[in-house]
Amino acid sequence: MEFAINYPLEIIYVVASVLFILGLKGLSHPETARRGMHFAEIGMFLAVVGTLLNGKIVTWEWIITGIVIGSAIGTAMSVWMPMTAMPQRTAISHAFGALAAVLVGINEYVVHTEQAYTIMPALGFEVLFGALTVTGSLMAFGKLQELIPSVPITYKGQNVVNITLFFVTVGMFVYLIFFPYDATIFYVMITLSFLIGIFIVMPIGGADMPVVLSLMNSYAGLAAAATGFAIDNKMLIIAGSLDGSSGFILSIIMSKAMNRSFTNVLFGAVGSPQVDTSKLAEQRPINRFTIEDTKFVLEQAERVVIVPGYGMAVAQAQYAVRELCDELEKRNIKVEFAIHPVAGRMPGHMNVLLAEANISYDQLLEMEVINPTMDTVDVCIVIGANDVVNPAARTQKGSPIYGMPIINVDRAKTVIVMKRSMATGFAGIENPLFYEPNTKMLFGDAKNVLQELVAEFKKG
Repeated sequence: MEFAINYPLEIIYVVASVLFILGLKGLSHPETARRGMHFAEIGMFLAVVGTLLNGKIVTWEWIITGIVIGSAIGTAMSVWMPMTAMPQRTAISHAFGALAAVLVGINEYVVHTEQAYTIMPALGFEVLFGALTVTGSLMAFGKLQELIPSVPITYKGQNVVNITLFFVTVGMFVYLIFFPYDATIFYVMITLSFLIGIFIVMPIGGADMPVVLSLMNSYAGLAAAATGFAIDNKMLIIAGSLDGSSGFILSIIMSKAMNRSFTNVLFGAVGSPQVDTSKLAEQRPINRFTIEDTKFVLEQAERVVIVPGYGMAVAQAQYAVRELCDELEKRNIKVEFAIHPVAGRMPGHMNVLLAEANISYDQLLEMEVINPTMDTVDVCIVIGANDVVNPAARTQKGSPIYGMPIINVDRAKTVIVMKRSMATGFAGIENPLFYEPNTKMLFGDAKNVLQELVAEFKKG
């Protein structure tokens, strides 16, 4: 009888797994991303339904309560959280998923004590990675939301403390594999894992947050896969493995894009000296532009490159960008977009916003493609980007972003920077670009400035 019940369940899990894989494949390209999301949604729905029909439900009251609460939270987040808060939403989602893994792990340890020898390797791995992902993701959320300082928080001997804490926790994990009935060690290990999550994100600066989010995504996936092994759920193993591996690969890609290694992001950035550039504004004047000045310069251009950044997201200016793009193209001006892989607060942040405004993917060029031709660009418009166009990454060895590849906008013939003020970027350092002779500063809210500029063009 059990075989008859489980046979259709296995079929459902296989179909869901295939849909997850197709979903990931679809997400690899903007043109197929929407279809990929639909595949993943259907796969998740099948996985949930299959789990509910597996015949092992003890009490439906708690299951229904969990579904209602989870659906309410998810719906509220999707409806009321703006696009600008997508990185924070991603961090919170990682925390929720990891917390679920920790709670399941604790429950399995308490309820199935007699199986501790069998399940402890998976169980320990599950709660260790789950716990550090919970606090690590919450720390990332705090930095992104600016509830805590986005700059690296360091203290003397930090690396020694982190490494010692890590090895002590791993040592407890190994001990529990051989002596799984020591509940005190089990709960101490979980507590230390929570601390590890705090300590590994605390010294990471805001400029590295996209890598942190990718890494937390990987850790959450690994915790889910371990949960699958602990409770013998093949769907969790497959989904967690896909999530963990994709997050890990994305972390590697993001690190390479920043010219950083994993160890550099997680440990090497600790205590990075910062160059005092706060007096640049006093030493060198800036060139201010008006809407009329900007229109005149753009009308003389043949090639315009737009570099979007987090400021565009904050102002929700992507639709105004599209309108400006249309006005320029009507005048036979070639318009392209230079996309930095870590622009914004999460991987692909700018791509998502521009796709929302129906800007053609063919116009979006990666940093490696656009940089060699930047000196042929007539006008480069920087909209709310700061750290990813900061020449200090090339020239100032003491800078926290030194060595990070940037979009070389300073090599364009004219650079127009749209910013609300002269405030620093997320990395907390000044940008020498703003004081270059070919840079023109156009102050104001990006959306309002762009709308005024579009209106000026429409006047003729």
